[in-house]
Amino acid sequence: MAIKSKTKLTPKTKRISHSKKIKTDSGTLFIIGGREDKTGSMEILKELARITEDKKMVIATLASAIPHEIWPIYKSIFEGLGVKNIEHFYITQHEEARLPENLEIFKDAHVVFFTGGDQLKITTKIGGTQVFDRILEIYEQGGVLVGTSAGAAMMGSTMLIGGEGSESHKVGRWKMAPGLGFAKDIIIDQHFAQRGRIGRLLGAVSMNPGVLGIGIDEDTAIIMKDNAFKVVGTNAVYIVDGRRITYTNITESSAEKTMSMHGAKLHLLANGECFNTETRIPYRKI
Repeated sequence: MAIKSKTKLTPKTKRISHSKKIKTDSGTLFIIGGREDKTGSMEILKELARITEDKKMVIATLASAIPHEIWPIYKSIFEGLGVKNIEHFYITQHEEARLPENLEIFKDAHVVFFTGGDQLKITTKIGGTQVFDRILEIYEQGGVLVGTSAGAAMMGSTMLIGGEGSESHKVGRWKMAPGLGFAKDIIIDQHFAQRGRIGRLLGAVSMNPGVLGIGIDEDTAIIMKDNAFKVVGTNAVYIVDGRRITYTNITESSAEKTMSMHGAKLHLLANGECFNTETRIPYRKI
């Protein structure tokens, strides 16, 4: 993916680099909106198993409050789908990501799968460490980085925290934090329609109009390679393009004032449809 934009960040969204610049002609990002089907047709997980084939998968439960309960669930599912080489990665402290035995878990890995929970636990535990550098190396060598829920949110350079709900979006009711930056110039939001998150994504894009906002519903995923992605799953993907915004009150109003935004473009994509992140044009795959 290669999006060229002049993104201006305000003090609310100070960018922190976790590592070196990520190459744009890298591997594949498999980004899931959360609550993917684990017992029925399992369309998303079957597609991931197909991509993995006979290669090694590492399941990282860093974000979870119950990591040792989540790990065997995913392990059983993927083994049932034919993935033979699966390992678990979990640490509690940042310094553990520098230990040789934890780095060894990623040896020969082709797929790294970040499960759900709290995205800040992912960025604070591995950002700027040897484990992060190894995961980045896997990606740049053509590997697959997967994230569901919190694991999806941390994929961008910036991630959203708080500010959801069914009420009109208020100027000051949202926060942003640095992500790990695999999806450049893109902000990912998840559990999108199910948790009423359109307001906070619009707010993030109005504040950074050069950045592409992508909201992913539950049991829905995007598979991103180079400058395009495909939608897989039962629900929708929402794309907010703010390059033609003519006005927003996001930096001028009090925190409790309703947000105003003119000129944004919204795309809504379903299963099998595609989007070019460079031209910002959706299309139906033939």
